[in-house]
Amino acid sequence: MLLMQPPLVSSRFHSLYFIPRHHHRLFQRPISAFSATASCSPSSSSSYFSSWNGLDASEEEEDEFSTFVRRRYDFSPLLKFLSRFGPVELVLDSVNLEPLPVSLDPVEFELAESYKAVPAPYWHSLLKSLCSSRPSLGLAYAVVSWLERHNLCFSYELLYSILIHALGRSEKLYEAFLLSQKQTLTPLTYNALIGACARNNDIDKALNLISRMRQDGYQSDFVNYSLVIQALTRSNKIDSALLQSLYREIKHDKLELDVQLVNDLIMGFAKSGDPSRALQLLGMAQSTGLSAKTATLVSIISALANSGRTLEAEALFEELRQSGIKPRTKAYNALLRGYVKTGPLRDAESMVSEMEKSGVSPDEHTYSLLIDAYVNAGRWESARIVLKEMEAGDVQPNSFVFSRLLAGYRDRGEWQKTFQVLKEMKSIGVKPDTQFYNVVIDTFGKFNCLDHAMTTFDRMLSEGIEPDRVTWNTLIDCHCKHGRHIVAQQMFEAMEKRGCLPCATTYNIMINSYGDQERWDDMKRLLGKMKSQGVLPNVVTHTTLVDVYGKSGRFNDAIDCLEEMKSVGLKPSSTMYNALINAYAQRGLSEQAVNAFRVMTSDGLKPSLLALNSLINAFGEDRRDAEAFAVLQYMKENGVNPDVVTYTTLMKALIRVDKFQKVPGVYEEMIMSGCKPDRKARSMLRSALRYMKQTLRAS
Repeated sequence: MLLMQPPLVSSRFHSLYFIPRHHHRLFQRPISAFSATASCSPSSSSSYFSSWNGLDASEEEEDEFSTFVRRRYDFSPLLKFLSRFGPVELVLDSVNLEPLPVSLDPVEFELAESYKAVPAPYWHSLLKSLCSSRPSLGLAYAVVSWLERHNLCFSYELLYSILIHALGRSEKLYEAFLLSQKQTLTPLTYNALIGACARNNDIDKALNLISRMRQDGYQSDFVNYSLVIQALTRSNKIDSALLQSLYREIKHDKLELDVQLVNDLIMGFAKSGDPSRALQLLGMAQSTGLSAKTATLVSIISALANSGRTLEAEALFEELRQSGIKPRTKAYNALLRGYVKTGPLRDAESMVSEMEKSGVSPDEHTYSLLIDAYVNAGRWESARIVLKEMEAGDVQPNSFVFSRLLAGYRDRGEWQKTFQVLKEMKSIGVKPDTQFYNVVIDTFGKFNCLDHAMTTFDRMLSEGIEPDRVTWNTLIDCHCKHGRHIVAQQMFEAMEKRGCLPCATTYNIMINSYGDQERWDDMKRLLGKMKSQGVLPNVVTHTTLVDVYGKSGRFNDAIDCLEEMKSVGLKPSSTMYNALINAYAQRGLSEQAVNAFRVMTSDGLKPSLLALNSLINAFGEDRRDAEAFAVLQYMKENGVNPDVVTYTTLMKALIRVDKFQKVPGVYEEMIMSGCKPDRKARSMLRSALRYMKQTLRAS
């Protein structure tokens, strides 16, 4: 795979005005060429504005042409006239539009006459100059309104597009949409609006505008798609399915990919966790002579590493080096993350050594990944040595590094070492941040040290560190899990009082709490409050509702919840059906459990091991051992490997119907299948043997 091709001249700039991507100059053609611009076609104007829009490069100072315009025409009398009543405000409300004047003020008439011969490009340059400064946006709008009133410039769509573009860059998206209503939308104004939406991360509006543009018979260009994909990447809302849909649109419109768009697409697929499509698109781009940026390749390496595809990440990293590019810290970190994820500690250590030999300095992220690797391997002393190496290398360990160390202790059950980590942080002067305290609180909560969790929370507040949603959710959840529902509710109320709005996760935790307490009226009120605050119930919300309703035997409510979920377009998950099947199983309602299982498969969901085990339990509770073993046969035929729970549940089903003599055979099959018996399985076997022995004695 050839990574670095000679850069080609991009087809992005094919309009009347040739504007290099790294320069945002409005005009760069000779003066004699400007006479043609006033009557340029919509398509060429669209391409022109997309080129001028660029891809968020910084604005430069006025160019030589603007200087020429200042010498040739003096616009100061007009600007003084328009701002004669003080600072000009940007008024966009249609009800405030001034009617066309019946007669003109002599001064205004004289100004209109004096500017009658100004070519359109000069007005464009003036407007661009005014739009470069946020305070002068109102004056820019006043100039456009004045020109339109006196019919002095024929490229009004370009003028309005420049204004819309400037409003978008100034985060005035609402005003940009109001302004767009003053003109019939053309490719030029469509492009400006789409760019404004993308820059303000309003992706839904941008996609809707692209769709409307197509319905109006206009073809979107690649700049729009680049801006949308970049916005998706920035907002971490990137989704492989959405990218595939956009890519299909691009191919349907027969748009020729340029270097920028192909890099945006590749990076988008990589960031969405779909490295396979990123690699496929990379190969296609390189075969057509388009080169990949280093950042794009690093994003693919990172995606491969995160997916556990370390060998492919290594190959791409090596290809990057062989192409003559010296990998930087970010590239090494991307591959190092893969080693940490898949577990080869030696590879992680050698990667850091190679960095140092290549003259690439490890950063905080490098060290935190290496600490993760040592913690995962249980090598605590090595992790501490890394901390000392950081200090020796003038890389001050931060709170994040210590939070990773602490998370390792937590995940291995060594929560007592939390105090040691805190002491070590204090000794080198590192102040804990919100993320670190969140890990500490979560650690204490998981091991039922709720007093320590609350003490940590109080210390966090005393140090002036404001808790975030993760903090509150962690505290509320750990109190709920340990049955302290009253304290959890108090924490929920305190969260709102401090101005931290609950999210869907918060509401889901509280819904589960009310369900465990069977406080159905309070739960319904909470659901209403959730919706009134604009927080939409998600799949987890509905799964929680099905679970709590099922556990309490309120099966009609659980089924109603499933139907409501489907009615709003949400697809039930396997977890939701597992909860319902298990709820039926606990009450021995095998027919209802089977029906839920059938609905699950009809919804296109593959039965999980958990659901099948619950089905076996349902038949066992209903004393239907033959059907229970039929489920075992179904598992074998459909490639689902039984586990120790499967065999233990089958043994329990046999004991329930007094078929003790068959239990040893099931136990033996469990061992032969590679399942290691647990305490419960051994207990089942002993019970069966005891009953068999008693039966023999009785006979």
